[in-house]
Amino acid sequence: MITKLVKERKLKTYQCDRYGYLRPIALMNKLQGLAGAHADMLGAGREYCSARNIAWVLTHMFVDIVDMPRAEEDLVYSTWPSRTGALRSERDFEVRDKSGKLKIRAISQWVLIDLRTRRPVRISEFLPEWEGLPERVWEREFDKGTDFIPTKSSVWACRFDDIDVNQHINNAVYTIWATESVGFEYRNKHKLRGIDIYFEHEINPNTPTVRIEVAFDGNTTYHKIMTDEVEHAKIVCRWDKQ
Repeated sequence: MITKLVKERKLKTYQCDRYGYLRPIALMNKLQGLAGAHADMLGAGREYCSARNIAWVLTHMFVDIVDMPRAEEDLVYSTWPSRTGALRSERDFEVRDKSGKLKIRAISQWVLIDLRTRRPVRISEFLPEWEGLPERVWEREFDKGTDFIPTKSSVWACRFDDIDVNQHINNAVYTIWATESVGFEYRNKHKLRGIDIYFEHEINPNTPTVRIEVAFDGNTTYHKIMTDEVEHAKIVCRWDKQ
């Protein structure tokens, strides 16, 4: 039977921004790391997948920040697979403080792909015992995202350190591009309240730059990650005034 992965960690200052709040990139890396560690624990992690020339690929990540953690807080992270279909598996996350107060909740959707074809494969062919826990932290559907007309754009370099062992730009890097593309003044006056990421196409590790298109609607910003005319991801950020 599948059980939750639960980890207790103190939030370090190097994981926090100038105001002492958890950095979005640190949060996304943590959630990604928890998912990988739990997959390993369940016998469906990197080693298992590499031997079969398959890999887990994230298609959606929706994050709701109830109360952004601050430096030196003791936090309890938990994650579990919640629903599984023929081609897609959903995973939930919670972050609470030591008293049990909910700080962050997130839901995600993953597919298994064949590394040779880069196409999804049926999960049951490789993980016949893979089942989810019925508990959900957030009832939302994984939609296709809202299109928008950008009002500004900027070009960002794809750095060597942005490339992960799967030979593509790591998922967490998209968070930096989105949250920084609003500009220093906006970012300095706002605190991230939530982020929805819709991944569409991988970015080749040899891509020198990406273009970030942005639109503003009050405390919500909309982003597209582009190379030439290819859309690699849509991102929606929700903010509170700092």
